[in-house]
Amino acid sequence: MLSERTRGSLLKEIDLTKAQFLHLVDRARRLKHADDTGNAVPRLAGRNIALVFEKSSTRTRCAFEVAAHKEGAHVTYLDPSGSHLGKDESVPDTARVLGRMFDGIEFRGFSQNIVEQLAEYAGVPVWNGLTDQWHPTQMLADILTMTEHHDGPIEEIVYCYVGDGRNNVARSLLVTGALLGMDVRIVTPRELWPPEDVVEIAEHLAIESGARILLTDSVSDGVTDADFVYTDVWVSMGESDEQWASRVGLLTPYRVTASVMKLTGKPDSKFMHCLPSIHDRSTDAGQRVFAQFGLDGAEVTDEVFESAGSVVFDQAENRLHTIRAVLVAALGG
Repeated sequence: MLSERTRGSLLKEIDLTKAQFLHLVDRARRLKHADDTGNAVPRLAGRNIALVFEKSSTRTRCAFEVAAHKEGAHVTYLDPSGSHLGKDESVPDTARVLGRMFDGIEFRGFSQNIVEQLAEYAGVPVWNGLTDQWHPTQMLADILTMTEHHDGPIEEIVYCYVGDGRNNVARSLLVTGALLGMDVRIVTPRELWPPEDVVEIAEHLAIESGARILLTDSVSDGVTDADFVYTDVWVSMGESDEQWASRVGLLTPYRVTASVMKLTGKPDSKFMHCLPSIHDRSTDAGQRVFAQFGLDGAEVTDEVFESAGSVVFDQAENRLHTIRAVLVAALGG
């Protein structure tokens, strides 16, 4: 069951207890197995779900659409030009309209305040597909992926995020590991450490769960003994191109290279990334980074990204299964 306080919504990781979080991961695992064995049974026939996107997406949109379709539900996709949200109509008004027509609403955009208002006024479950602060559906997929590639209790898993510690993925990884009692490290220059209020939330959760938390600017200290090394793009969607110059200077020493992976001391350590990634020159972004800074790839080298230890496409697939679990838990019983 999702948190009763949010009426089936998932707005941020700390809306869930440890038991609720792991219940969703387990349900996703069972749904995935049912697909693999041909035993899947749709549970959301007749349901209608609105997908509201301020930010474009590949994985989030596709995962929500396919998850809904597999369960027999219908979706309506609203891109930034497809609704009046926040421009000609207030968020509360839009929420109340959508709540009269849909059984659930997904939102992917900039402000956490918008998804919180949607949940307050819609009267139906609302799910955060990403905001500038939190990325809960990604975390469910990441934990499913980690447990698929690690034997033993979840509390024994050691994972390390290397990169911009202020972004939504870093914040979410920090509080998720703290919630679940894991060993979580955030490796970033001190100028890019997570906000103090996020660190305080994680420290409080860690006291209850027994999690081990490390914030450090030392790559070697952070990745030693890590089962998973995780990174993300250096400049997030919506940030200005001018951010690249300062980020490259700060974060080039924090690129995930083969040498960084070796520092774990574990030959079977896995590499993780929420995607999309700048790991070579095959994209416009990769070409710009090379032309301006001489880097072939940015946050991770192509050697690591394409290595046998890379589980990035397992993560991408698991977005589907965990989002499906969220929808079924909220709307299907």
